[in-house]
Formats: sequence, C-alpha cells, structure tokens
Amino acid sequence: LSNLSFIDICFSSTTVPKMLVNIHTQSKNISCIGCLIQVYFFTLFVGVDNFLLTVMAYDRYVAICHPLYYTVIMNPRLCGLLVLMCWFIMFWVALLHILLLSQLTFCVGTEIPHFFCELAQLLKVACSDTLISNIVLYVTTALLGVFPLTGILFSYSQIVSSLMGMSSAEGKYRAFSTCGSHLSVVSLYYGTGLGVYLSSAVTHSSLQISVASVIYTVVTPMLNP
Repeated sequence: LSNLSFIDICFSSTTVPKMLVNIHTQSKNISCIGCLIQVYFFTLFVGVDNFLLTVMAYDRYVAICHPLYYTVIMNPRLCGLLVLMCWFIMFWVALLHILLLSQLTFCVGTEIPHFFCELAQLLKVACSDTLISNIVLYVTTALLGVFPLTGILFSYSQIVSSLMGMSSAEGKYRAFSTCGSHLSVVSLYYGTGLGVYLSSAVTHSSLQISVASVIYTVVTPMLNP
C-alpha cells in the first residue's frame, strides 16, 4: 500500500507540474532531454502500478481462499520480493523504450498533440523510421497488460468461487468487503486507461485524447482510496 501511494504521487508529479507551468507561462516548450525523462518515469510508474494491483489481487486471493495460511504465504520476505520484482521489470522495460526513442530523429519545432510526452504520441511525430519502436511498444503493452489483468481476473474468479461455497451471508459480505477498495482502484485504473486508448483509436481529435488522459493521470490517482 505504501508503494502504491508513493507511485500515485510520482505518477501525477511526472506530468502535472509541467502542465501547470505551461498553463501559467503560456509556453508549451519542452527540451528533448526533459521529454525523454518524462517518458521514462511515466512508463515506469504506470507499469509498476499495474503490477502492484496484480500483486494486491493475489494477496486478497490468499487472504480469502487460504486464510489459515495467509501469514505463512504472504510473509514480509515474499511481499518485499514481489514489490522489488515489479520495480525491476519496469525499470528495464522503461529503459528499453528510452534507448529506442533516443535513436530516433525529430524535426526542429516538432509539435506533440498532447499535454505531456507520451511514448505513442512521440512515435507518431518522429521524422525517422519507427517500425522497431512500434513493434516493441505493442509487444510490451500486450504482455504487460494481458498477464497482470489475467492474474487479477483469475484471483477474483477464485475468490468468487470460494465465496459461493460459504453458507453464511454475513461471512460472504465480510470476506468480499475486504476487496472493495482494491476493486475500486482496479476499475478506475483499467477503466480510464482503456477509455484513453479506445478514444485514441476511435477519434483523431487530440483534444478528446488529452481530456481522457487528464482523467487517467490526475483524477484516477486522486480518487485512489
């Protein structure tokens, strides 16, 4: 939970301060280095957030389906290892994207149709061939999106199956109520994230994509219980 809170703070801090400066100064300029740094940390925090939600779903699964073994299975060592694994994977994934992005060339005065440097938008405005970068982006997005989401769905399918076997209605309510905050975070995270990418696929309006991204980068972390 402390890691999730820390990530939400850093996640918003990657984009919001620069956005507020741009609004205040009426200047929308950003250096190439500044843009790369923003892409790196945005990718890092989005990915770690994604993995942590999966780890938390596993935690709820163990707590409800194997309550007597919870303290044995979810010991401090395993919790620390899972958190470190989340950071380790995304450190290298984000670094890979930055290394590929730094090999691209951009024309002088390139305009990014967004309020922050998002990887997908940068690849669209690059002046050199982006085939490899796009392939890596699609593959990593698919893998890092599908596996964590599958883990969350599997955990909750087991939780629901376990709850169905309980005879007491009060017991079911008490058990499932422990998942309430996590379910709300998962719904906000994946719901808004999916909304951003669906809107970008359906519409070519940069304004609508930016509005959807504001919800994803500002509103979701703010509402995180």
